[in-house]
Amino acid sequence: MTPGGDAAAPLVVTLLLQEEAQARFDRLRAQHFPVRPLPGARRERASGGGEGVFRLAAHVTLFHALPGEQLAAVDADLAAAADRAPFDVAVTGVRMLGRGVAYDLAAPELTALRDGLAVGWAPWLTRQDAQRLRAHITVQNKVTPARARALHAELTAGFVPERVPARGLGLWRYLGGPWEPVAEHPFTG
Repeated sequence: MTPGGDAAAPLVVTLLLQEEAQARFDRLRAQHFPVRPLPGARRERASGGGEGVFRLAAHVTLFHALPGEQLAAVDADLAAAADRAPFDVAVTGVRMLGRGVAYDLAAPELTALRDGLAVGWAPWLTRQDAQRLRAHITVQNKVTPARARALHAELTAGFVPERVPARGLGLWRYLGGPWEPVAEHPFTG
């Protein structure tokens, strides 16, 4: 666990993918996800990059906003949950998000792992986190519907189902835009 950050900042839990798959989804996200200004930073030109802007890496969010005050308990639960064999996740299709596009994911192991954590964390879950998991990797968001439809059509035309290895669980602090890494828990079984 890395110290620091705002102790009250919400915690985010993600599924970590094998490096090759992660790099591929990161490239797609970098190509299609607009750069956003950091909260309180000066706005950069549309050409992007530079100081005051951020883009998160591609990620599979399992929980969006656990209470930051529960860091030790969440971290311990993730360490225990990661004491299991790695598993593959099926990339099953391309989903329209209205103003973006995502790849749908499915794995019974992922559903069981996430459901088990949700039961233990039930008193802390927001309405969003209490819902059934619809695992996905967003590669585009916050664009016009027309731009999203165009990318959806492009990605759907070339889509081939595949399986990608999951390698562990990630824990982050949500800092109003950027995420601060807190811990990684590799699957060890």
